[in-house]
Amino acid sequence: MSFISIYITNKDEAAAQSIADHLIERKVVACANLFPIKSAYWWKGEIAKEEEWVALVKTVPEKWGHVCEIVENIHPYETPCIMKTEVEANLAYENWIRESVE
Repeated sequence: MSFISIYITNKDEAAAQSIADHLIERKVVACANLFPIKSAYWWKGEIAKEEEWVALVKTVPEKWGHVCEIVENIHPYETPCIMKTEVEANLAYENWIRESVE
């Protein structure tokens, strides 16, 4: 068994928390970790440097499309970063993730 981890960048801690709460309340993800980052990237022909917050959420692979749809509908960014990684963990944790989503 495996699950996915989804990395979502946000403009600030409040936005990251809001998206995490929204996904958890709808039971499309089991949990979220939030942490600050510093980002540098090309945006509209210029290099941007920002402090952002990441919401790292965990769910089952079948929820990937639903999570993307929800985030794209509520995210304040014009082009949000929503990246998935397939991961494996100890069996008890993987079972907990599967049991926590609907």
